Amino acid sequence: MVNGLTKLELKEFLDNKFEQYNQKSFIESDPIQVPHKFKLKQDIEIAAFLTSTIAWGQRKTIIKNAKIMMENLDNSPYEFIKNSTKKDIDNLHVIHRTFNEIDFRYFIKKLKEIYNTYKDLESVFCLTENNTDMHHSIHNFKKIFFNGNHPSRTTKHISDPFKGSASKRINMFLRWMVRHDNNNVDFGIWKNISTSILSCPLDVHSGNVARKLGLLKRKLNDHKAVVELDLNLRKLDKIDPVKYDFALFGLGVFEGF
Repeated sequence: MVNGLTKLELKEFLDNKFEQYNQKSFIESDPIQVPHKFKLKQDIEIAAFLTSTIAWGQRKTIIKNAKIMMENLDNSPYEFIKNSTKKDIDNLHVIHRTFNEIDFRYFIKKLKEIYNTYKDLESVFCLTENNTDMHHSIHNFKKIFFNGNHPSRTTKHISDPFKGSASKRINMFLRWMVRHDNNNVDFGIWKNISTSILSCPLDVHSGNVARKLGLLKRKLNDHKAVVELDLNLRKLDKIDPVKYDFALFGLGVFEGF
């Protein structure tokens, strides 16, 4: 029993909150609305990757600056990246807190290299096979993204779970790409990664709610906390544990739980 709830009651409570917040109306106030403007797989994953990269701070500001990013890319990110010249990339401009033009230009340059090598971003995350989690894949993706010359300041914008990070933003990006259900909030356009190995995007809100519900004991929102939360969420739903991100986030942000 946790906080007066049995395991079954806790699952029913979180399932209900998941259903409450996993609705089309959720898109209207969430940064996920930015990739929802696109139809092509590569456009969606580029828009989602860039949007999730700057997803800290006020949600309205995140959405505004993510839209500026898309405008920089002529609202056709894949075509822009594939055909961009050095001059095109050098003219890009966006600032979101500590993410600035230097970072944005490097991201676009690197995405161009990646798409010249792989057909999509999903392929890069599938290079490392692991049947239990995505931690190795995230670690390997960062190594690929920053191989060769790169601004040292830019590396902080992609987290590495093996350096202790909760990797909230990239785990959120993976949720967007992999999860799919009939409500179509998440995209589910990546078919080669199982929802069962995704991790919950852990932040202040979801972490506080998880602790109040007895799903998380560790006080820091770091990689070890993600592993602990993963273990407990998978006991509630071994197929789609990360769906509870909707419940934890909604309870924390919208209900002040």
